[in-house]
Amino acid sequence: MASQPPHHPGMDRRRFLLTSLAGVIAAPLAAGAQQAEKVYRVGYLASGLRSGTAGTAGVLVAFGQGMRELGYVEGRNLALETRFAEGKLERLPSLAQELIRLNLDVLFVATTPGSLAAKAATATIPIVFVAVADPVGVGLVPNLARPGGNITGITHIVAELTGKRLELLKEIVPSASRIAVLVNPDDPNAPFQIRNAEAAARTLRIQLDPVLTVRSASDLERAFEAAARSGAAAALRMVDPTVGMLRVRTVELAAKHRLPVMYVFREDVEAGGLVAYGASLLAQFRQAATFVHKILRGAKPGDLSIEQPTKFELVINLKTANALGLRIPPSLLQRADQVLE
Repeated sequence: MASQPPHHPGMDRRRFLLTSLAGVIAAPLAAGAQQAEKVYRVGYLASGLRSGTAGTAGVLVAFGQGMRELGYVEGRNLALETRFAEGKLERLPSLAQELIRLNLDVLFVATTPGSLAAKAATATIPIVFVAVADPVGVGLVPNLARPGGNITGITHIVAELTGKRLELLKEIVPSASRIAVLVNPDDPNAPFQIRNAEAAARTLRIQLDPVLTVRSASDLERAFEAAARSGAAAALRMVDPTVGMLRVRTVELAAKHRLPVMYVFREDVEAGGLVAYGASLLAQFRQAATFVHKILRGAKPGDLSIEQPTKFELVINLKTANALGLRIPPSLLQRADQVLE
C-alpha cells in the first residue's frame, strides 16, 4: 500500500487562498457574461402595412441586419416589439401608447405622422426616427445639429428633393407643360413638398395641375381618372405613409392611363414604375441601427445630430418607358444609378 504524503496545515491555507482568489476573479467574469446577455427591448412603430408586397418586411430586415452587425440578435439579446397602423394614421397615437407601456429601451419609428405620435406619447423613452422629410419644419426637433430632448434619427429630406424630381421628369417628358400632383393632404410634409415643387415649376414653366388628393385606393382611382381628363402629360407622386401600401395599384393605374409618373423610392420602379429619385429606405433603416446602438450604450438622443442622406438614387425602368412610348435621354441613362430592362 502506497504511503500518503505528510499533511501540512499550511497546505489547507494555501488551498483556501487559491480557491478564494479564483472566486474573486470569476465573479466579475460571471457578472460580465450576465450583462452581455441583457435583453434590450426595442419598439417599432410604422404607419403602413405589416406584411405583403407593400409591407415593411424588407426595411425591417435591413434594420435587423444593421443590429446584427452591431452584436444584437433577436431572441438572444434583442426583443423587437412591432405595431403597424395599416394606413390608418388615426391609430398611431394609441399604438404608440401601447409600445411605451412595454418598458422599452428605445422606440424606433418610421414616417412623420408616426414620429409625431411617438413624441406626443413619451418625453422620456429615447426615439429614433427614419423616413421623416422635414423634422424641423413639422416641429419634431428644434434643429438638426442638436435635436435635444429624447429624439434623433435620419431625415430623407424628400421635400427639398421635390424640385429636382420635377426637373428629371421634365427631361423625360420635355413637352410637358402640365403635370398632375398626387398628394396626401393629411401628411404633415405635404405643404413643404408642394412649396418646393411650385418653386421648381415656375423655373421650368410648368403648371402643376391638377393637385389630386390620395388617401386611399379609392382616391387613387379617382385621381388618375382626373389626371387623364385634365390632359396632364405626367404626374408627380408626393411622399406620404400610403406610398408603400398603394405602390402596386399606383403602378397599375399609371400603366392603364399611360401616364408617366415620377416616384421617390427604387421599390416603386422595381414594382413597374417609370422613374424614381430619392434616398434609399433600406440604407436609412440600416443606418438607424447605429443610432439605436449608441443609445443602448448610454448616449443621449438629444446629443446625437440628425443625419441626412449623402447619396441619392436615380432608378429608371426602360421596359415601362418603352411601354409608354418614351425615349429616355442617353445623358439621363448615364447618370442613373440603375436601369431596369
